[in-house]
Amino acid sequence: MREEKKSAPALITDPEALQDLAGKLSQETLLAVDTESNSLYAYQEQVCLIQFSTAEVDYLVDPLSLDDLSPLAQIFSNSDIEKIFHAAEYDLICLKRDFDFKVINLFDTMVAASVLGKAEVGLGSILNNEFGVQMDKRYQRANWGQRPLPDHLLDYARLDTRYLIPLRNRLKAELEEYGRWAMAAEDFQRLSILNGGNLENSRHHARNTGEPCWRISGANDLTPQQAAVLLELCKYRDRVAKSMNRPLFKVISDSTLHAIASACPISLNELKRLPGMSRGQVYRHGSALLQAVQRGLQAPPLTPPRSPRPDEKFLCRVENLRQWRMRTARSLGVKSDVILARDLLYAIAEHNPRKMDELAEILINAPCRLKNYGEDILQAIHCP
Repeated sequence: MREEKKSAPALITDPEALQDLAGKLSQETLLAVDTESNSLYAYQEQVCLIQFSTAEVDYLVDPLSLDDLSPLAQIFSNSDIEKIFHAAEYDLICLKRDFDFKVINLFDTMVAASVLGKAEVGLGSILNNEFGVQMDKRYQRANWGQRPLPDHLLDYARLDTRYLIPLRNRLKAELEEYGRWAMAAEDFQRLSILNGGNLENSRHHARNTGEPCWRISGANDLTPQQAAVLLELCKYRDRVAKSMNRPLFKVISDSTLHAIASACPISLNELKRLPGMSRGQVYRHGSALLQAVQRGLQAPPLTPPRSPRPDEKFLCRVENLRQWRMRTARSLGVKSDVILARDLLYAIAEHNPRKMDELAEILINAPCRLKNYGEDILQAIHCP
């Protein structure tokens, strides 16, 4: 497929243009969507661009220039318009978080490619394989919060949606040909339910609980007193990042905080010898970091939150389901989570259904899996 010649994308920056766009999009039945955020450049990320493509036109909506994006809510919630994303999960989280948009009737091209067992499911790889289009990876880490956005970023952004409609058409035809459409449609529906309604259900947010120090790699290997120091260091970094509106890792890296907590330095000379503490870092943060270390040494020891160890029967059911899932996935040439998502696997192992109607309650949003694999699942979870 050759690259279609489209006019320059329409950049929507004022309320009248947004209202007009909403009217145009409401007439579509297929609509490609993507978002760009500034997570690498801000303390609290936000959606900085929303891309739409119809079969003929590309549109770029600038949320930073608009106080109210509510005209788009009816587009996302309209069940008569299929919204096509690639790797929709994070986009759905961001759209819900920033604008309270709930997406109904979606098609995820990455999920579709996974259900088909394609080896490469990244957008760049798929576009290259299907259409011979190469995306410039230099701009994947661009600052989408800068204004004005340069032309090369606007051109890059439109590529994320320009080919999604023809890609959707190809993938849907393959799904129907191989008898996997019902399975993919089920996954699209679960994505919409899990990530459009309740952010806490998403794996992107599940880890954002408890003290922030436990999210740092190696924190569990520290002594309780060193962990208390790490917590104080994290609190200091968070205050600085918030005041500077910078992401945490651009203030001080996790590995540097861990090194400081491990060593508990008491002087600038000791601090400057630690990995990551450049002369500039010592100048900017040295005294404050040493104060944080002292607060941590004087604080009560901190121990990691402990989850009760699951019983042996539960672990047996999990392992049996994993082995069954792996064998079934291998027979279809797909990855294991295509057969049964991890959250469903653990829910089944936890509730230990004995009958089909009990399993149906757990798989209420996965009727295709229930129909195809219900008996196999009930057999798999049997542990002597």
